[in-house]
Amino acid sequence: MKSLVRGLRILYIINRYRLQHILPLAQLPLWLRVLIYAWPSSWLPKPKQPEVNLRRALESLGPIFVKFGQILSTRRDLLSPEYADELAKLQDKVPPFPGSQAAQLISQALQQELDALFDDFDLQPLASASIAQVHCAKLKSGEEVVVKVIRPTIRPIIDQDLALLALLAKLVALVPDGARLRPVEVVEDYKQTVLDELDLLREGANASTLKRNFSQGNLLYVPEIYWDYCRTNVLVMERIYGVPVANIEQMRAAGVDFKKLAERGVEIFFTQVFRDSFFHADMHPGNIFVDISNPNEPSYIGIDCGIVGTLSEEDQNYLAQNLLAFFERDYQRVAQLHVESGWVPPQTKVRDFESAIRSVCEPIFEKPLAEISFGLVLVRLFQTARRFNMQVQPQLVLLEKTLLNIEGLGRQLYPQLDLWATGKPFLKSWMSERVGSKRLLLEAKKQAPLWLDYLPKMPEQLLLALQAQRGQQKTMEQWLQLQQQQQQRQQNRDRLLLILLLAIAALLYFKL
Repeated sequence: MKSLVRGLRILYIINRYRLQHILPLAQLPLWLRVLIYAWPSSWLPKPKQPEVNLRRALESLGPIFVKFGQILSTRRDLLSPEYADELAKLQDKVPPFPGSQAAQLISQALQQELDALFDDFDLQPLASASIAQVHCAKLKSGEEVVVKVIRPTIRPIIDQDLALLALLAKLVALVPDGARLRPVEVVEDYKQTVLDELDLLREGANASTLKRNFSQGNLLYVPEIYWDYCRTNVLVMERIYGVPVANIEQMRAAGVDFKKLAERGVEIFFTQVFRDSFFHADMHPGNIFVDISNPNEPSYIGIDCGIVGTLSEEDQNYLAQNLLAFFERDYQRVAQLHVESGWVPPQTKVRDFESAIRSVCEPIFEKPLAEISFGLVLVRLFQTARRFNMQVQPQLVLLEKTLLNIEGLGRQLYPQLDLWATGKPFLKSWMSERVGSKRLLLEAKKQAPLWLDYLPKMPEQLLLALQAQRGQQKTMEQWLQLQQQQQQRQQNRDRLLLILLLAIAALLYFKL
């Protein structure tokens, strides 16, 4: 019943914002078209700014659709620039729920009264989002912390919305060219991402891993997690003080080196993706702060690690090779890598694909590298690959989103940012390490404990192997001997039969 009510509300929103003018109605089931055309607004003219209506509709439908719209805004290979730019304006801001209710949820989760847990707890939320909200507090031991608590009754709403998104994805798959976009897989990945955000212990583990990965150096700082106070729906972490990365004026007034700050953002991205294969996949400005205590050496502070991404070694390798080949204008290698990685069908004609990539991308490279949008290059590449039936790679959706966020942020901080000049040395170094002596030493170091465990057992294992080999040889000899005995018995039987036949023949002859 609830799903039916929710579905009717979606139809109402479609009508209110006249979204039927941008939907592929001809491809939808007849019953759904009848429902949509039954609304009065179906006969009204198409809105002047349909992309604005789409954004407002998603905002009206609630946090799950807002988040989905945010992800769609990064898929500029699928959307026109007008729609992508408008969806990028979506802000995941929702009214907070009462602080007293948050306090009750925290007390129930930790099975203690708040007075026994904290010296101070601010009932006024510091921040409020679609899935959780945050309160400031002070531990009995004196540390200043923030307490994140999951919204009550959010899970049923999420389940309903995810079910509806899955239905919409199946409908999109019926549209011509829809299957290529793999909407069902994209929504399934999105479902897992949203459900992971409901588990704050997972977020805490992500934050701890990210903090450990960047423990050496001052590129990125991640708040400490206080595990004794964490549960599935409650997360307690160190409170950080920094300047929001979007506050350009405050950083400019402090004399921050924006060039270094932008380049460090790019370095953080490449380090996470290629060195660690573990990257913060929700790096919008609301989750990034800057430590400006030393303006000449500014560093980043990252929060909200609920969404992280990983890549397999194969995807890492192909992605790195693609990027290197692309910026060296080796279009044949780019085309070949797409086929080898399975991103385009194996029957794709590499020369035709190479020619299409060259015709689209050569005009881009006529500009200085510092003026080339890295995100735009990938968009053009995917748009070209679309003509050759390239399927959307769900495992790369988060990576594409993160890259676009990083580039947009970097150019906002320092418009002259040369993303390629910053990233190319890192990629080349990473590729050389994967095939060079460092890689061999790293693998040897990784396998050393296993080898050391087997080393004392090697004499015994060798002896058993020799015994097994001797046993096999003995078994083979026995089998050959048995075969020879069987052959000998068969020969004896044949001789006896021959003698009997001769004897019978002789008796018959003499009798006659």
